[in-house]
Amino acid sequence: MIDLRSDTVTKPTRPMLDAIAQAQVGDDVQGEDPTVNALEEKTAAFLGKEAAVFMPSGTMTNQIAIRAHTEPGDEIITEAKAHVYYNEGGGPAAHSGVSCYLLKGERGIFSADQVKAALRPADVHFPRTKLVCLENTSNSGGGSIWPLKTIRDVETVARDAGLKMHLDGARLWNAAVASGTSEKEIAHSFDSVSVCFSKGLGAPVGSALAGTADFIDRSRRFRKQFGGGMRQAGIIAAGALYALEHHRHRLAEDHANAKKLASAIAALPGIECDAEHVETNIIYIKSIAWPAADMVQKLKATNLLVLPSAHDTIRAVTNLMITPNQIDEAIAIFKSILET
Repeated sequence: MIDLRSDTVTKPTRPMLDAIAQAQVGDDVQGEDPTVNALEEKTAAFLGKEAAVFMPSGTMTNQIAIRAHTEPGDEIITEAKAHVYYNEGGGPAAHSGVSCYLLKGERGIFSADQVKAALRPADVHFPRTKLVCLENTSNSGGGSIWPLKTIRDVETVARDAGLKMHLDGARLWNAAVASGTSEKEIAHSFDSVSVCFSKGLGAPVGSALAGTADFIDRSRRFRKQFGGGMRQAGIIAAGALYALEHHRHRLAEDHANAKKLASAIAALPGIECDAEHVETNIIYIKSIAWPAADMVQKLKATNLLVLPSAHDTIRAVTNLMITPNQIDEAIAIFKSILET
């Protein structure tokens, strides 16, 4: 099978497994796991932040960031299909008791003017706006990269209004490699940053939340409260640490594979694919010939796995396990189905 369902389907490489097997461990809740501590320190340094905390998932890092920045009854501003709102099980309401002011972005990216228009006046009738959340790259936007100027413009509006900034950077590594802008420079505008090790970097498990030392201390309390305190977590942190040290720059291969696939199938009958806007490793394909679920099954029957993302849309994501030869095979599979 050629598995393009997500970049979360990757399996550890042999060197990563060796690093996991040799990991030094301790009780992370007590702050005594040397591998977790090393991962947190390296992640914070990459992002230009004072501290970081390791967690099981990106959903947890995002939701704890929201909880740490807000109080129940507050409001956050984010894009209408941002992962923190659209794909995390109603977490902002369930965990933090906050409402979401949703902006309609262009490929997941909204403007400073939209943020300014969303600001609430000081009035007892309204929730207090506390936080602006961005997602870079944008999953629903097809792996789109936020222009640095747009981030800075949004930050200016947020700071003028006394708001905090959070970055859902699950695929920040992809944005940095594709744009040629360092993770630290992108993260500079944000009070907190969530990054994922189990997507493009290919680790089995784990994400991290970074920010000031005080913010991370507060976040550790919520990590424990949410059930995310782990013990000898160095076993999984070792995979994340190896991925951070060895797999960042190879993301360019995933981006090239995605562009090659999208460009090759864009002109095929029965689908629409905007190859021009494939910036990183995510491709959205609109199925005209059949409902997306039927298209997924036809591809699966010929050894190609993708996911339906809407009734008429499928998503393909290149990843660590996919080779250029497999991209050629995937192109041939699309052609064989659509041209017949």
